[in-house]
Amino acid sequence: MVTSTGGSELKKAGRKPISAADSAFHPSVIQTAVRLTYRFRLSHRDVEEFLAGRGIDVSFETVRRWRLKFGPLYARRMRRKRSRPFSVWHIDEVFLKIAGQQHYLWRAVDAEGEVLDVLLQSRRNKAAAVRFIRKSMRRTDSVPTTVVTDKWRPTMAAARIALPSAEHVFGKRLSNRAENSHQPTRRRERKLQRFKPAKSAQRFLSTHVAFYNHFNIQRHLISRRSMKQFRAQSLGAWAKLVA
Repeated sequence: MVTSTGGSELKKAGRKPISAADSAFHPSVIQTAVRLTYRFRLSHRDVEEFLAGRGIDVSFETVRRWRLKFGPLYARRMRRKRSRPFSVWHIDEVFLKIAGQQHYLWRAVDAEGEVLDVLLQSRRNKAAAVRFIRKSMRRTDSVPTTVVTDKWRPTMAAARIALPSAEHVFGKRLSNRAENSHQPTRRRERKLQRFKPAKSAQRFLSTHVAFYNHFNIQRHLISRRSMKQFRAQSLGAWAKLVA
């Protein structure tokens, strides 16, 4: 809960406090519901049951409204707190079928596995690749020195156009880091029984990326002791971000 002093400090920093004054529930309940929705593969009904097990009676429709209202706000704060990405970017796209139409989800990942940006487009050509690369640079406010792609010619041409000074590396398995980064999206797609409208899919995936980056500590690569330390740090940072 933000005190009057904390609220004034946020305003001086140009960041307004996130208000839940119009809700009958405590802000911590809203924060928990939103975090569960984006952090784990849980439906709105799953979150409803989880909260009911802790004595909190809230409908799945209310959980959905919280996700739509507060999810992007929390994601925006998390993106602001992330460190600058590495100068090596991996760029790749994956096919998504939404409402019976073929779409393409473009993704940029740095050398450490940080998802820099995602963009859902209806085309898969050079112009779409150029648009995505330029949008990613604006979003991250950075320019990579090395770009890694597969051997698909439109993406290679787009990298030369959007990043003429960057070194371009391409190969069959060199873009595996970006391809593996698509796996959480595929799992969410199966859980949701495919994404519905393209606009809501873009909004969900863009927010989901911020939560994934914040809570992903790559526990399979570190010891149990380090994992517990990193997990406590991410949860502590989350508590400050949503205050």
